[in-house]
Amino acid sequence: MTTSNLAWVVIVLALITANLPFLSERLFLVRCLPESKALAWRLAELVVGYLLVGGIALSLEKSIGQNAPQGWEFYAVTGTLFVTLAFPGFVYRYLLKR
Repeated sequence: MTTSNLAWVVIVLALITANLPFLSERLFLVRCLPESKALAWRLAELVVGYLLVGGIALSLEKSIGQNAPQGWEFYAVTGTLFVTLAFPGFVYRYLLKR
């Protein structure tokens, strides 16, 4: 698999993972809650999803070659990108679905 293909795999995985908390009523896709999931739970799932996708991306980068050094700027940009990718699920859950 080429580097370009791996980058697209990570982007699609991030898009899916960022929207899952807003499309599912299950807590971490496993546990059913008696009432509707609160926004705090959805944000917690979003953070866990970010860490999960980041770990997968790091392991894919390591399989290609040497990891690039990453400062706080990298995490600020990727975190913002992940939240931006979650926007369609947020709009569906809180603005369209009634």
